[in-house]
Order: sequence, then structure tokens, then C-alpha cells
Amino acid sequence: GFLAHEVSSIVPEAIDGEKDQVETYKDENGKEQTRPVYQGIDQSKLVPLLTKALQEAIAKIETLETKVAALEAK
Repeated sequence: GFLAHEVSSIVPEAIDGEKDQVETYKDENGKEQTRPVYQGIDQSKLVPLLTKALQEAIAKIETLETKVAALEAK
């Protein structure tokens, strides 16, 4: 999977929340405590980028395969 803070610099619109965010609350004894507020990631926003990257990689592989085949034919 992806970690939200690793993706935030590449696709910030896919991230909800802030890295290392905490919230304060009072426990059952009235004592103030903190707890983490985790970031979320909308992975559906990554799909178009990953699809485009895969298409580019396939095109590059096909070009290299053609070049290798041409060299082997010599």
C-alpha cells in the first residue's frame, strides 16, 4: 500500500489530514489526553497517474524490444 505522507508531495489532492496530527480529548477521569489523527489517502485519485505511468513504461519496453530484435538480426 501507499503511505499518505509519502504520496502527499506527488499527489496532494489525494491526501486528507496532516502528517503527525494529534487531537486532545478528556478521558473518563477528566484527564486531558492526546491521540493521533491519521491521514487518509484516496487511492482512486492515484489510478489515472499509475495508468499513465504504466502506458509510458510499456511504450518504452516495446521500443527497446524492437531495438534489441534489430540488433540480434544483424
